[in-house]
Amino acid sequence: MSVSIVYTRAQVGLGAPLVSVETHIANGLPGLSIVGLPEAAVRESKDRVKSAMLNAGFDYPARRITVNLAPADLPKEGGRYDLAIAIGIMAASGQIPVEALSELEFIGELALTGHVRAVKSVLPSVITGAKQGRKIVLPATNQSEALLCEGAEIVPVRHIHQVFQFLTGEIPFPEPDPVVYPEQTGSSEYPDLADVVGQFQAKRALEIAAAGGHHLLFYGPPGTGKSMLASRLPGILPQLTQDEAISVASVRSVANQSAGDNVEYRQWRKRPYRDPHHSASSVALVGGGSVPRPGEVSLAHHGVLFLDELPEFDRKVLEVLREPLETGHIAISRASGKLTFPARFQLVAAMNPCPCGYAGHPAISCTDTPAQVARYRNKISGPLLDRFDLQVEVPAQDVRVFTQKSTTSREESSQSVARRVAAARAIQRARGGLNSVLSGKALDESCELEGDAQMILESAVDRLGMSARALHRIMRVARTIADLSEEQKITSTHLSEALAYRKLDRRPN
Repeated sequence: MSVSIVYTRAQVGLGAPLVSVETHIANGLPGLSIVGLPEAAVRESKDRVKSAMLNAGFDYPARRITVNLAPADLPKEGGRYDLAIAIGIMAASGQIPVEALSELEFIGELALTGHVRAVKSVLPSVITGAKQGRKIVLPATNQSEALLCEGAEIVPVRHIHQVFQFLTGEIPFPEPDPVVYPEQTGSSEYPDLADVVGQFQAKRALEIAAAGGHHLLFYGPPGTGKSMLASRLPGILPQLTQDEAISVASVRSVANQSAGDNVEYRQWRKRPYRDPHHSASSVALVGGGSVPRPGEVSLAHHGVLFLDELPEFDRKVLEVLREPLETGHIAISRASGKLTFPARFQLVAAMNPCPCGYAGHPAISCTDTPAQVARYRNKISGPLLDRFDLQVEVPAQDVRVFTQKSTTSREESSQSVARRVAAARAIQRARGGLNSVLSGKALDESCELEGDAQMILESAVDRLGMSARALHRIMRVARTIADLSEEQKITSTHLSEALAYRKLDRRPN
């Protein structure tokens, strides 16, 4: 038979659309033509495929070969189609039975020796292919990534000759090597909150942020522990669920620049923690490029994004955070179409109170003028500041806090805080989701105010000139504080504490 169809998958964002590799061998001048919107790496596969087949001892037809990658209007990139093209040529030339291909999908780049090299973005293809009920033939070096998808049938291969042998029945389908992923990642794997001496209000705010999934802004003089506190947040967050872990791994798979490097997948069930430098561009932060790739906000999906020295970021860069903070995803539009990446992250930021850093310091005088301080703080727009549920001062502490040895023993560990966080989140799951995403009717039903709490809230919003967004965020934080106390209704005590964490809200002129 001079025509064959082999299945593979493209990579479009986190999607993996099916691609049919249609191969036709006809009389004419010898040559291989690839059609179907192939980019440079795909067009070059004709040389890799030819050398791989010849060096592996297979017959390469000295005839006119046409390979169509359907659908024709879907751009194809990378070396992931090499193996499927080679199998298609072998099937069309009668070297392997066409009937053996209908339930299989092939992904892999070929070396000139015939070895199958790893490719990136395998996990989305495996997840989608498994839903279609097909076995996925892929590089053995990608198997630990592929096995993250429970129930997927994969066939790991190292050489194209191995593929030929099981397709012709000479050997059984290769079984994947056993890969053991850590099912639990305890708080001991992260820096311990007990290392932070003092700063009890800041640690309380960190616990509230973890319990409700709230965004948090620390501000205070240099060296007071803002970055140290932020790095302890992942250690008090609960484990990723199976679905969350798969979603995080899929983003890592698409963004992975070194295919086959399984370092990222040893972090199975570990929450991401990303801390880009303040020189990062908007593309680095939210993703993009000629071929869109996930940015830091997507790499922090279901984890923590920490922005240190927040006012030092370009204002235009910070403004692109507003959409994903509200929606939980980022949409990247190009002339060829629109891609959406998940971005449900927890934002933690740190900043100094002024350019010199010492405004309000008890021992060091601030050298900045009021105008300089205003310009510095105005680098963060009101709408972005509104999106921080908690705005917490981390003040300079007396030296005796650090020199008294007995103080250290009183610091609470991440493990004990994590237990309270887990209990509060269990209450929220029973209601339907984290407090940080409550809205509409669910917000009204969950945030019932008791006694004079309603009067306190109205007075504070009127006095501080808060927006409706800030009002709702205060109610969500108060709901989390009540959950930590295991109380049904929000009391004036819960609401007053929530209001105490809104210290940077803008006043009307």
